[in-house]
Amino acid sequence: MRGAKTPLDHEPEAVTYAREQAGFTKTELARRLGVALSLISQIESGDRNATPSMLNRLARELNCPRVVLERKRCGDRDDTAKVPA
Repeated sequence: MRGAKTPLDHEPEAVTYAREQAGFTKTELARRLGVALSLISQIESGDRNATPSMLNRLARELNCPRVVLERKRCGDRDDTAKVPA
């Protein structure tokens, strides 16, 4: 098996949590998305990266904002901005 992209674009634990909150098993979510159960398992375990398209599909099916599923990245903001004196 190939390794996942590092870092992942999604937060595996967030995908699992959102799925469980939606009341779906991995099997049911895979069926609803039309993908293999192994893909959902690999996304949730962090063994495979969720593509931007898959993140959109997951968010829509799990009825949650995509940002909830995305990996939080440090350094996305400009923390070095100076406040005027």
